[in-house]
Amino acid sequence: MLSPDEFREKYPAEVLEDELPNSPIGSLRDLQYLYGKLYTLATTGGGEYAPYLTPDAASDLVDTDDSLIVVRVDMSGDEPRLAADLDPVLITRYSDDLIQQVGHCKYSAAAGIDHSVTHQAGQDSDPEKLARYAKERLTRWAVDEVVTKAADDHTDGWIIERLAELGEDETILETIEETITRKLGGESATSLLTVQVKTASDGDYQWPGDLDVFNEAMRQRKLAKLVTKNKADDSSGDATDLVTGLPARTVGTSEDPQNYFLGKQLEKFPGLDIEEAWRSHPISEDAAITVMNAGTFVEACTYRTFGAKVYYLPYVFGRLTANKVHRLYGLLYHAVENDDTTPIEDAYKDERDADINTRDLRFYISAVMPHQMSRYDVFGETLNGRLHYPKELAFTHNRLVESVSAFNMKSEAEWTAPLPTNEKWGLLSTSDEQLHAVSTGWYFYQTFSERDDDEADADDPRIKALISVLSGEPIAVDMLLEEYVNRIVDEQTDDDEHEGFPSFLIASQFAQLCALADNELQLLRPTDPSNEPIAHEPTYDRYIMPSLDEIPIADGGHPAAPKLESFINETPALSPAHDDDPDSVTSQRRGAFLLGALVGDIGSYQEYSEDRSTTLVDQYPVKSITRSRIKKVTQETVAKTLTYTRQEKKQQGNYPGTKADHIVDRLRDTILKPDPEEWEIETDDLRFYYALGVTYGMNDHPWNRDESDVDEIEEEH
Repeated sequence: MLSPDEFREKYPAEVLEDELPNSPIGSLRDLQYLYGKLYTLATTGGGEYAPYLTPDAASDLVDTDDSLIVVRVDMSGDEPRLAADLDPVLITRYSDDLIQQVGHCKYSAAAGIDHSVTHQAGQDSDPEKLARYAKERLTRWAVDEVVTKAADDHTDGWIIERLAELGEDETILETIEETITRKLGGESATSLLTVQVKTASDGDYQWPGDLDVFNEAMRQRKLAKLVTKNKADDSSGDATDLVTGLPARTVGTSEDPQNYFLGKQLEKFPGLDIEEAWRSHPISEDAAITVMNAGTFVEACTYRTFGAKVYYLPYVFGRLTANKVHRLYGLLYHAVENDDTTPIEDAYKDERDADINTRDLRFYISAVMPHQMSRYDVFGETLNGRLHYPKELAFTHNRLVESVSAFNMKSEAEWTAPLPTNEKWGLLSTSDEQLHAVSTGWYFYQTFSERDDDEADADDPRIKALISVLSGEPIAVDMLLEEYVNRIVDEQTDDDEHEGFPSFLIASQFAQLCALADNELQLLRPTDPSNEPIAHEPTYDRYIMPSLDEIPIADGGHPAAPKLESFINETPALSPAHDDDPDSVTSQRRGAFLLGALVGDIGSYQEYSEDRSTTLVDQYPVKSITRSRIKKVTQETVAKTLTYTRQEKKQQGNYPGTKADHIVDRLRDTILKPDPEEWEIETDDLRFYYALGVTYGMNDHPWNRDESDVDEIEEEH
């Protein structure tokens, strides 16, 4: 395959534009056709038969020993015979310069022969089998029904007829077998088998690719398969080609790089009559072949995740100018050569390294879920994917955990940020791999409920979220909360695998939620007015949290109080500024968060000061929090807080106020006075923000706390 520089040199603007479709990309078929056209130009060049060749099929054989076996036939006399002036059977190396000359066209059926007279043997075939394949160039291919019909209609059809005639001579066949067996010396080989023919006494032996009759017979064999797939008799007819817009003989059961539009692919062909498929999806013979050639580029731009196959195919928006297509070819070439990155990352690298404007770059996106052989579900399909969404989501996420007050603080800060970060957690660190995580789905794998990929289905929320982000479609808030809570509950339940409260997981989920809510991206969709605030971008300060001395503390209070006030006010899902009605879901959500903050705070006190192995955090796991229980949990937690307050007063004599009073006072107004059983908040909403509160409370302490100064810290707190 030509490198991007070689492609640009061989196909300058004036040459390439003559090869390109006249209309912009408007469908998947248009895109596949363009890919197939570029692949053909880059591998077999232009020309009538170039799209029918399959140079990749035998690419592994290039420059390997005994990779090409050639039977030479002399047809220059009255009777065909094996070459007498040269070696009648040549065993040599298959090389790049022979790709077009051997004219190989692969047929994937296990028991079939290739469309071309050139045939590819299986891996490490023994000499006897290779000899049989060589003889079948004369005894099987040359007498194939489609090949003989093509020969009848061609002026040079006599060449194929003489090839078949030679195949009736047992002496000739024995000579071929004996020669191949002797030359290979009993060793197995992986080879292409073909013929060379001499048609004039003073001429040279010609390869199949040099003779039009061989090319036409190959073409007709391949076309014949386009109308008989899925047991159709002849799914063809005259119609307007959906790719070129021109009248043509169209076919209905052609192969497809993505297995779309096949007899068992019901999403694309509901109620299919296989014989009439050409009416539902008319594509001309030559266009169908070109589409089939898109396979190499299509496969290079796909990856598997969550049990599905995700297609992320780049193309250029608008008119197909040579400059745009040259750049597109570069992306496709690098996708073929590099298995480690996705097309998203490749496009971003080009944009970054070459200062390329990606406004004209679009992506076709879909996910395919296989159920059984030849049966698939296609979902999330769009032609409007853009680099902007995954790229900006990755950058927004990194900015959040690196430089906003909810997740970070100055190095000299004496008090922790509201939520923890951890360099070993991908979503709690600023990682260069974040774009890779977003584009492959790992971004959601880290936060969503875990599933067995072998049992995944088209309703998998992880796939829905991935496709939504790639295409810029908002994700439903309730789906996110359900997945988050299920993952939290699973981790708290599985004691053997996970230890302690999953605070890093919850902080990761919240960072993801905030990134998706970014005002520019708007990748969150509220499913009802009550969770609309969750879809709003937080207003955390875009600077690192100040040190303890810089925090304004009113009335000689403690820094924990203004820190809590600031976090709640800057989080739209919790903020009274968004909705201060005590009966609103926002107020209820705030109450759940505050309860969690108190449970986390007192639970940490129990662990560090009381040396208790089981704390309130363990006593009230996330799955135990419901509307009917939350008031009781609050009462018990406040009672435990007052007990520790009395202990502190006995020990110190002048302990001021109530322990964690900045939380307790708020709880009295949000949970203890109202009746939570009449709340309207959904359970997942309630539990997630309770879990977020626990994470906040466990992380709410002076920076660099250690066992030696626990008592002193707790006295202050």
